[in-house]
Amino acid sequence: MIGRLVRRLWLVPVVLVGWELLARSVANPFLPPPTLIASWMGERWFSGPMLLTEEAVDNFVPSVVRVVGSWGAAVVIGVTLGVAIGRIGRLADYVDPLVEFGRAVPPPAMLPVFLVLFAMGTQVQVATIVFGIIWPILLNSIDGARNVDRMQMETATVFGVPAHLRLFRIILPAASPKIFAGLRLSVSLALILMVISELKGSTDGIGYLLSVASNNADMPGIWAGVVVLGVLGFALNSLFLMIERRMLGWHRGARRTA
Repeated sequence: MIGRLVRRLWLVPVVLVGWELLARSVANPFLPPPTLIASWMGERWFSGPMLLTEEAVDNFVPSVVRVVGSWGAAVVIGVTLGVAIGRIGRLADYVDPLVEFGRAVPPPAMLPVFLVLFAMGTQVQVATIVFGIIWPILLNSIDGARNVDRMQMETATVFGVPAHLRLFRIILPAASPKIFAGLRLSVSLALILMVISELKGSTDGIGYLLSVASNNADMPGIWAGVVVLGVLGFALNSLFLMIERRMLGWHRGARRTA
C-alpha cells in the first residue's frame, strides 16, 4: 500500500523542490516559493484550535457543500432524464433539440442570468454548477440507455419481467459504464464551475477567497487558493474512483473474462 502510494506521488516532492529553487533564484513576486505559500496557509487557514481557522471553515465548508450538493442534484436529474430519454423514443424526438441547444451554451455565460434570477446567494452557485455539469451526465445516460442489448430486453418482455425489474436489473447495469464515464467528467467540471460562480456571485467560498486575494495583490494567498483547489479536486476524484471501482467491479471482471 505504502509502496504504491510512493510510486504514484514521488513526482510531487521533486516538483516542489524544483519550484522552490526556481522561485528563490528568480525572486519574482508573482511566483512565491512553496515554503512561503505553506507558511501563509498555516498562519491563515490551518492554525485553529481544531486545525482549521474560522476563516477556513467559513469558506471551505460552503464550497464543499455546494460542489457535493450540486453534483448530487445533477446526478439525480441527469440520470433520471437520460434513462427516460434513452428508452422512450417519442420523448427523445421532442427533447433532443433542447438538449443539443442547452449543451451548446457555455455555463459561465449563464452566470449573469442566474444573478438576475436569484440575486447574490447560494442559489446562483448551485444553478451554475448544475447547469454546467448536467450535460455530460445526461448525454452519457441517454447513450447508455439506448444501447442496452436488445436481446436482453426482448427476453425480459417475453418472460413478463415487470418494468421496474427491467430498469434495475437490465437497463441501469448495462448503461452504468457510460453513466459513470459522464459522472467522472462532471466531478472535475463541478469544481471549475464552483470557482467561477464564487468569483462573481458569492460572499464566501474558495473562489471568493481567490477574488479577495487577487484584489489585494496577495500572491501567496492566490497560490494558496490554487493549492487548496488542487488538493480538493484530487480528493474528490480519488473518492469517485474508489466508488466507481466498487460499483463497476462486475464490469471489469466481465471484460477480463471476455
